[in-house]
Amino acid sequence: MKLKGKRVAYFVAQEFEDLEFWVPYMRLQEEGATLVIAGPKAHEMYKGKVGIPATSEVSFDDLIADSYNAVIIPGGWAPDKIRRYRSAVNFVKSLNEQKKIIGMICHAGWVGISAGIVKGRFATGSEGIKDDLTNAGAIWKNEPAFRYENIVWGRVVADIPDFCRELVNALSA
Repeated sequence: MKLKGKRVAYFVAQEFEDLEFWVPYMRLQEEGATLVIAGPKAHEMYKGKVGIPATSEVSFDDLIADSYNAVIIPGGWAPDKIRRYRSAVNFVKSLNEQKKIIGMICHAGWVGISAGIVKGRFATGSEGIKDDLTNAGAIWKNEPAFRYENIVWGRVVADIPDFCRELVNALSA
């Protein structure tokens, strides 16, 4: 259990990518991390793109950066909704300032863009947000998953195993 004692905020909103949410969630849980699902509202059920639900435990407003070691943001259409919540964006910004781990896969880079944390950094994600990332000053890398400084990047669903490996390594360092 490499991640025992690690506390991870796990973002959710409507139309998250089901596999990008649940597979890393279960992988981190398997390693002993304490995962707290945070959404726009506490105790609300959110459906993934294929309909698998996830229920938030807390709202974005309830998050305090000092209480967490990391945040994971799955892709799908949820990141476009998440970045509209100032408290979610500020939480990501605060974790970044504290050099804590930020995991983003697929479209999750939209949240990183809104938090202003991608400029001058290597990044990847869905090809659909490549222009958004580069226009925000990120340096695009077409790789399945990697860690650059405190950010763990994943490209798409097919790259989830690589993303999970990078997350576990980053959080256990």
